[in-house]
Amino acid sequence: MKQANELSFNEAGLIPAIVQDAQSKEVLTLAYMNQESYEKTIETGETWFYSRSRNELWHKGATSGHTQRVTSIRYDCDKDALLVLVTPSGPACHTGSYSCFSEEGEKRQTEEQDRFSILNELEQVIAKRQAEMPEGAYTTYLFEKGVDKILKKVGEEASEVIIAAKNRDQEELKWETADLLYHLLVLLREQQLPLDDVLKVLKKRHQGE
Repeated sequence: MKQANELSFNEAGLIPAIVQDAQSKEVLTLAYMNQESYEKTIETGETWFYSRSRNELWHKGATSGHTQRVTSIRYDCDKDALLVLVTPSGPACHTGSYSCFSEEGEKRQTEEQDRFSILNELEQVIAKRQAEMPEGAYTTYLFEKGVDKILKKVGEEASEVIIAAKNRDQEELKWETADLLYHLLVLLREQQLPLDDVLKVLKKRHQGE
């Protein structure tokens, strides 16, 4: 972790900070830090920013409770921009949205480019549901009921996969496998374990490490 005096603040004494969900990789917001807010972020382990409109420091989530626990801070090659990876405890946007950025015009890889892109998209949707907790959504229901309910669903779906496979029913097997993958992603989100960490384990095993 670099000291504040090692960073390149602009003429106003600020440095842009891109905040990204460490688990889903969704970009949550763009804010600014000055030296004091950067040091408070490191000291507290939660994001602090500098408001250019109010000319004051602000602790993200101080009033809403939607704090952001910092998992790491990265710097660009010129040390004049920050990438702050966080675990959010609620929406990042003042509107109540998971992210401050609209999905309109957002470029996603096509299935032809990445046949597993749906997993990344689903991981982001689940993160958004946890942050916003929209009423009536099944994912909201799972998070409200907690880990025991989620684990029960994982167990049920795993059993359904086994039954479908034993019956040699490919149509049923693909649907039950999809249900199992979805509930596993919900469980990983509840446990704050990024899917990337699971993929790294698979990669290490493949490489024989």
